[in-house]
Amino acid sequence: MIETTKHDNSSRELIAFRIGEQEFCVDIMSVREIRGWAPATVLPKSPPYVRGVINLRGAILPIVDLAARLGFQPPEPTVRHVIMVAQVGTQVVGLLVDAVSDILSVTDDAIKPTPDVASDMAKTFVRGVLAIEGRMISLIALDNVLPALEPIAA
Repeated sequence: MIETTKHDNSSRELIAFRIGEQEFCVDIMSVREIRGWAPATVLPKSPPYVRGVINLRGAILPIVDLAARLGFQPPEPTVRHVIMVAQVGTQVVGLLVDAVSDILSVTDDAIKPTPDVASDMAKTFVRGVLAIEGRMISLIALDNVLPALEPIAA
């Protein structure tokens, strides 16, 4: 575990994960569980970033391919991929990522604003950037991952 905390009340824990060669993170309090990839049932007329749905202990869980949602070329999922079950806005969804790597403990001042040269689309999904031990890790704004007015399941 990487410790970058100060002794104040503005620290938080983030869970870091990989999509391709890029590293991202989300607030650990948003993540309910991490599970291995399970094939999803495709829903007709779904947005391209929705892989489908899976049965998670009797609940229907939509799977969002985070690579596709962030504008990357999504690979075909394998047994090495993982699903982070997370609270996204008012919904619980599965976020398909390549791998989970770390739990980071950081202070709020370690999270730098998204650079002005980034596109508006990037700023929509990236809340800030952390530089930790030579790594650049983008903090994902989970509330913006799903469009507010677009249903993800029929």
